[in-house]
Amino acid sequence: MTDNQPLSSTYHSLESIRDRKAILLKDIRKDSQKIELQWNSLFHRPEMLKKDVSPSKRVNSFINAGAGVLDAALLVWKLYRKFKK
Repeated sequence: MTDNQPLSSTYHSLESIRDRKAILLKDIRKDSQKIELQWNSLFHRPEMLKKDVSPSKRVNSFINAGAGVLDAALLVWKLYRKFKK
């Protein structure tokens, strides 16, 4: 929300209500655009799967993904050994 007006305002005319409504509508639309951008950014293809990526970036992405999988497997193994008793 913007700091243009406090949350609990007293309105003295219809014009002040219309102004407040316009401000709130503008804020809602701006927030909606932010949410839409963030939502859409969740569903982009990973860099390693894009066709226009250089081979070095693709290899680097595969190595990073492999390291993450290996790290997860080691964590699972350690937890399994600790709690199997």
